[in-house]
Amino acid sequence: MSELHPSSANRTIRGAKLHDGLLDPAAQLAMVADIRAVARDAPFVTPVTRFRREMSVRMTAAGRFGWVTDRTGYRYEPRHPSGVAWPEIPASVRAVWDAVAPNARPPESCLVNWYAPGARMGMHQDRDEADFDQPVVSISLGDDALFRIGNIARGGPTESVWLRSGDVLVMSGDARLLHHGVDRIAAGTSTLLDGPGRINLTLRVVT
Repeated sequence: MSELHPSSANRTIRGAKLHDGLLDPAAQLAMVADIRAVARDAPFVTPVTRFRREMSVRMTAAGRFGWVTDRTGYRYEPRHPSGVAWPEIPASVRAVWDAVAPNARPPESCLVNWYAPGARMGMHQDRDEADFDQPVVSISLGDDALFRIGNIARGGPTESVWLRSGDVLVMSGDARLLHHGVDRIAAGTSTLLDGPGRINLTLRVVT
């Protein structure tokens, strides 16, 4: 993996730190290969919400925990729905965490979301983890995504920014519990993947 130099965020959005283009093209290609290996061991699934609706993103995970959504609710689980243990977090992914969150505990989960061109993610908080002093680190690969970030309380004014392939976003401190989501994907803005779409990796400490 290419050397990373995240000494400071390129910019901030409501306190979240955005490292523009932290991953160069070679690092992005290597990471995509690592994620494909994760998906071979723990295939993508289409989550079903507790309201019995299929989500538009497909998910898998690596690390000690993965994220499971079904008719009983949302939760972290130590195994893929098939019963297999989640694969280890790839070294290429872990290196990003170490670079942008050097003082944090080791990540215990890497959630992998696949966004087809029409997929989106509604506004939500990441608050099912036990230690909010630990950051959430998001890595974008593939097509651009219109990311929206708001407030700790639901509602109110929001800001939006396009996340591009190789960008890394860190939500920590006062930004850790802000509501956020993805409004749309700009299909065809990247040639990284075999076709249109986006891979988003989010690293977290769960316990």
